[in-house]
Amino acid sequence: MTRQILVTSALPYANGAIHLGHLVEYIQTDIWVRFQKMRGHECWYVCADDTHGTPVMLRAEKEGLTPEALIARVHAEHARDFAGFHVGFDNYHTTHSEETRACANEIYARLGAAGLIETRIIAQYYDPLKQMFLPDRFIKGECPKCGARDQYGDNCENCGAAYTANELKNPYSVVSGAKPEIRQSEHYFFKLSDPRCQTFLRRWTQGEGRLQHEAANKLREWLGDDVDNRLTDWDISRDAPYFGFEIPGAPGKYFYVWLDAPIGYMGAFKNLCAREGLDFDAYWRPDSSAELYHFIGKDILYFHALFWPAELEHAGYRTPSKVFAHGFLTVDGAKMSKSRGTFITAESYLQQGLDPEWLRYYYAAKLSASMEDIDLNLDDFVARVNSDLIGKFVNIASRSAGFIGKQFGGRLAACDESLPAIQAIRERRALIAEYYDAREFSKALREIMALTDLANQYVDSVKPWELARQSGREHELQIACSNALNLFRLFAVLLKPVLPALCKKAEAFLKIPPLNWDDGGTLLAAGHLIENYRHLMTRVDKKQIDALLEANRESLLATPDSAPPPKSAAQKPPATAGDTSTVDSGRAEPTLGIDDFMRVDLRIARITDATPVDGADKLVRLALDLGPLGTRQVFAGIKATYDPATLVGRLTVMVANLAPRKMRFGLSEGMVLAASDPAGKAPGIFLLAPDDGAQPGMRVK
Repeated sequence: MTRQILVTSALPYANGAIHLGHLVEYIQTDIWVRFQKMRGHECWYVCADDTHGTPVMLRAEKEGLTPEALIARVHAEHARDFAGFHVGFDNYHTTHSEETRACANEIYARLGAAGLIETRIIAQYYDPLKQMFLPDRFIKGECPKCGARDQYGDNCENCGAAYTANELKNPYSVVSGAKPEIRQSEHYFFKLSDPRCQTFLRRWTQGEGRLQHEAANKLREWLGDDVDNRLTDWDISRDAPYFGFEIPGAPGKYFYVWLDAPIGYMGAFKNLCAREGLDFDAYWRPDSSAELYHFIGKDILYFHALFWPAELEHAGYRTPSKVFAHGFLTVDGAKMSKSRGTFITAESYLQQGLDPEWLRYYYAAKLSASMEDIDLNLDDFVARVNSDLIGKFVNIASRSAGFIGKQFGGRLAACDESLPAIQAIRERRALIAEYYDAREFSKALREIMALTDLANQYVDSVKPWELARQSGREHELQIACSNALNLFRLFAVLLKPVLPALCKKAEAFLKIPPLNWDDGGTLLAAGHLIENYRHLMTRVDKKQIDALLEANRESLLATPDSAPPPKSAAQKPPATAGDTSTVDSGRAEPTLGIDDFMRVDLRIARITDATPVDGADKLVRLALDLGPLGTRQVFAGIKATYDPATLVGRLTVMVANLAPRKMRFGLSEGMVLAASDPAGKAPGIFLLAPDDGAQPGMRVK
């Protein structure tokens, strides 16, 4: 039976490049979609750039562009990167479209007609320097639930709690660093606290198999029970200035980006329907028999499994069949890092000449249906790709195809269907299909690679290279090589969802039409003509990985596992606060060259938190925002000079590539620059501060 399936991935934000962490989701989704299409199902895969909100507006302003010009440029970059990794969207659209606007306005109107929209005056943070109300993501502070620092104003990345920005402790503006003021403004709310929403969401999230077990449990925590209703109304409006869709009948008020972002799925599909002649309503009306699946990261589960289905249900649309959440990506067991070169963009990976299907295969070999994080271990990446793809899969063809071309004019002999390897493939095809359908890609690939072992054992047993040297055994050689190439073709069928480009090369080499899943049950006939064999895939060279890391290394920050450079007068850093063991002689240091100076990575940093350290007379614990380089913790010996509370929000300069130092109070990840009088005539240590206009993360040269 042919299924009608609509699939989406989360919308990448139009404010940054696609990186290897993003690609986990898009590769996972693409493999699943390709498998469904190979099965003959009508499966459509749509996505779009998420274009609205304050970050896009501010970045466009910084670059001297209109928001429309910025999102057009980023859209082209994203489309290029996805195509480079063979992510086969049927439509890659934008949320800044008339289709999305129309859908957003309609959903808003229907929710209003259902009595689920109301306005109220709220107290909201306002940046007095930037003269704008601050979106939740542009306010940071301490989580009101767990106390974690530097958390955004809508949810905590540490404990997963959701809250309002007004609940943050010690808030500050991410835009200017200023302490925000509370001002009043009229806002529009979607009444998620309404009993209709509460009842629906408890049923939808818990009783209908829409979510993974881990996700359902998390949502149960967020929802509470019938007595303890924890879900509050959702603020869906933002004040001007804001880049987005203005709310109908509400001048100066705009839809919050998270309202129209999921609606962007509908907009992208509506755009595809107009192009392909599809029936939009057949997929979105409440009684639709089509299937709707969303692939997302676990960090946005709250929006996709609470807000989104509640919107759809009460606006008269169907809800998702299932929401599939995945975990995060680590590289060599740690978060992606620009200093270590492991924050790798998709563009950089491709520019360095690495095969995108190496990464597709490695991710698939790690992915399951759970929400567990996966790790890109670079040494394992090299070993697994070379062993599995080259040594097991491609090797079957490379060891046999040349003999067919040179000695038999490219003609195959009849294949022996009784071969144990062929029988094993036929027996396990159904199980492998089940694994693909259930998103258990790692299990599918384990089965496939076990089968390639059987195939290679067959090639080893018949030894075509030896048969070729023996006169009178030409027929045995042709049969042996024909059997091997038929096995190779069967594996191409099984691996095509993961390796579409490699399998396309295999189809051309074998001179066969595009492979579908049912082709895994058939063999090539005697006399079938193939092309001359050319290498299908190269091995990974460890030097390529080293070059990739070097190309993405943004600073010289040493990791705790690396040895610091030898100390010398020429390498001594500028006067700093944070390590009070250095004695200042008061004499000028010997001269040094510009290259030596440039080894010191000095960065502008904003102090986002400053607290005294219990048990330390001189130290203050500083939390420093380095913009695109993230946040750092530094212990500075400045307590005698500064009241910590007066430091929050000010800019300073730090040494960003100093080896982290383990102290008994915690890890110090750099030093801030300060001045002092070695003679003691001007007692104290005085922090350096940049001029107005400097921004966190800028390099000091």
